[in-house]
Amino acid sequence: MTLTELRYLVNLDKERHFSRAAERSFVSQPTLSVALKKLEEELGVALFERIRGEARPTPVGERIIAQARRVLAEAKRVEDIAREGKDEMVGPLRLGAIYTVGPYLLPGLVPELHQRAPQMPLVIEENFTAVLLEQLRDNELDVAIVALPVDLHGLSAWALYDEDFVVLLPRGHRWAGEQALPAKKLAEEHLLLLGPGHCFRDQVIAACPKCVDAEGEGPRPHTGSSLETIRYMVGSGLGVTVLPRGSVENRPAGPQALPSIPFAAPSPSRRIGLIWRRSFPRQQAVRVLREGILHSGLRGVRLLQDAEAQVTEPA
Repeated sequence: MTLTELRYLVNLDKERHFSRAAERSFVSQPTLSVALKKLEEELGVALFERIRGEARPTPVGERIIAQARRVLAEAKRVEDIAREGKDEMVGPLRLGAIYTVGPYLLPGLVPELHQRAPQMPLVIEENFTAVLLEQLRDNELDVAIVALPVDLHGLSAWALYDEDFVVLLPRGHRWAGEQALPAKKLAEEHLLLLGPGHCFRDQVIAACPKCVDAEGEGPRPHTGSSLETIRYMVGSGLGVTVLPRGSVENRPAGPQALPSIPFAAPSPSRRIGLIWRRSFPRQQAVRVLREGILHSGLRGVRLLQDAEAQVTEPA
């Protein structure tokens, strides 16, 4: 067997579909299918069941896939060790970011980091927190920007900044003149939320549980696929939404700006941080990335000093 075959195996487990797994592996579907068939013949066991277009791992397949992940991680570690003697600032850095951070942080970060480390280009992936964590542990990413806390098993974390939430309103809304808004009042309006899988959705629901599980016949939330999509829905008059302040203050200025108001104390907020594998050898690259973020000109957040940025890791 080869590392390439093991990568195909892991990618098929992730996608559960031969065509998508082939796309993820940058090969044709016949190439991937033939390679996995050869692997099954070599091992003498069936690794997947083909059920109505879906590929499901067999019980023994699940164990072999788990071992394949470990083998691939160790193979990548060999490459990482080889780099330890080289300049950490040379070579791409694979950076992940959650959807509610990337569009507002990256425009300032990319030129700032290019100034600090011109030979360290970013390979950028936006995704859900759960997916980014999986990609980190599978050595598909080097570092990720997520909302803390997260499960840090095998990972290190470094907090970056705290960010309050604000309420975005349609023009002419009855709350537009308010100085601050109690979170519980959101239950009085049609609230627009991100769909399931977004950690920011969960944070907003935690701030106003009755917005989703309202008593009686209160308004129920609508959902959107991104903060920008929801922003347009608010502009159309469908309802109100909650946004991280950074997504309001770091959006390019334009004629479509909508009014926003802060929450009454205690304001709901989130903490954003960097996470990376403990075994990742390019620690200087992580430090330079953090400095780049802190000096990227990000508005509407409270940057954390070193003493505040420490995150306790599990033993």
